[in-house]
Amino acid sequence: MNTPTTTPAAFQTDVVVVGLGAFGSAALWRLAARGVRVTGVERFGVGHALGSSHGATRLFRVACYEHPALAPLALRSLALWTELGERTGEVLVRQTGCLNTGSPTSAPVAGTLAAAEVAGVPVKTLNAEEVRQTYPGYAWLDDDDLGVLDPWAGICYPERNVRAHVAEARRLGAEVFEHTTVTAVETTDDGVLVRTPTATIAARQVVVATGAWLGTLVPDLPLDPRRMPMFFFRAHPGHEQDYALDAFPAFTRALPDGTEVWGHGSAEDYGIKLGLLPDGENFAPTQAETLDRFVHASDSAELSAAVARAFPGVDPTPEKATPCMVNNTPDEQFVIGRPHGTERVVVAGGDSAHGFKHAAGVGELVAQLVVGEDPFLDTGFVDPRRFATA
Repeated sequence: MNTPTTTPAAFQTDVVVVGLGAFGSAALWRLAARGVRVTGVERFGVGHALGSSHGATRLFRVACYEHPALAPLALRSLALWTELGERTGEVLVRQTGCLNTGSPTSAPVAGTLAAAEVAGVPVKTLNAEEVRQTYPGYAWLDDDDLGVLDPWAGICYPERNVRAHVAEARRLGAEVFEHTTVTAVETTDDGVLVRTPTATIAARQVVVATGAWLGTLVPDLPLDPRRMPMFFFRAHPGHEQDYALDAFPAFTRALPDGTEVWGHGSAEDYGIKLGLLPDGENFAPTQAETLDRFVHASDSAELSAAVARAFPGVDPTPEKATPCMVNNTPDEQFVIGRPHGTERVVVAGGDSAHGFKHAAGVGELVAQLVVGEDPFLDTGFVDPRRFATA
């Protein structure tokens, strides 16, 4: 970050939020809810499909095997989205449960059980036959496989939720500038300057939540943007009910060869959503500005082979696809907090392909950091300075 030679005498706002995707839109909302004079800046339109917060649906899990400390973030997101949905009349989380299946030692099973125990989240364990009887779409299972049902889990809606965050923030007094690119964030002795091609916004603090663009505005963070196509499928004729959302809820699944698949059944106006966990050929390194936005036959080859093995009632050729991006960190946990020791800048990013379910909770956490409240969880595992001291 550069330090300018002069500082404006007056501030135009108290806090600027740069990037209004999952984390940024939630931070804007939660800051506005506290009465903070806050301004949001988004380079595209609110709820756009050019970053990481699109694609109709996302899994919502509470017993998160990526890290047991994520459960409080998910529960805070659930509470905030439930409250906002009740006020606006929108469904922001649909609690179908999430079924995690695989061998007893696989990450979806062992990891979910361990996370649930540490976080105190109730889950239900099913043997292979119970899974087959309850969820016919899982007819193909090894006899020693287990299922772990996270009953509070389900799906959420990226575009819908982002728009709801921003609309609520505006109702509470936030100012929003869409289709405005931030070219630089500069710290001063008493605040920050957020540069755009047409204006400079002066503020006391800035929240940078620009997804795969985060590293361009806040350098020296260990971020690895990746291209991630998302795919929707249809059931073979006669199997439609087996793969409707009520019968085939949100899931993660470990196959015997180590491949891990995630997804959920069809409902509303979308089909069966299926994907691989963030490895494999369709997670190629990318840069946000040069992302390949075309979808190629090779993108789905590995996933289609896994679908054919795991879910024989599903046509393994996807009917719809859309490119997306994830932004990984070395330990696959987020970066939320003040990097480089500055008191003027808070970052929120490093989604590592499991961020959206925590968006509202992350927004609350960011707002607490900005206004100096005690955070509702220990932030050590997401503190961006952890990499400097590792």
